[in-house]
Amino acid sequence: MPQSTEAQVIGKQLLCSGTSVGAHCREAYRNRSDADYISKIEVGLQELEETVYWLELLIESRMVSAEKLNSLIREAQELTAILVTCVKNTRHKSE
Repeated sequence: MPQSTEAQVIGKQLLCSGTSVGAHCREAYRNRSDADYISKIEVGLQELEETVYWLELLIESRMVSAEKLNSLIREAQELTAILVTCVKNTRHKSE
């Protein structure tokens, strides 16, 4: 990350949202019900979307090159697909 104030602020936001995804997923696996599981996973999805936002902002502002962050964005998209599938499967199982 560049040492500019702007980049450091975005970096802190990215760190918070990025680590929150894992925390919510971990909480989901210690759920008390399917509804609780879905709720935690969906909050994780929101944090994941925020993480992608910060990554895209770093690219669009030219603070960090797209080449350095595109693999992280692809990984976030893959995680999104996995978590959406988890929610869909849990909802289907509950029907």
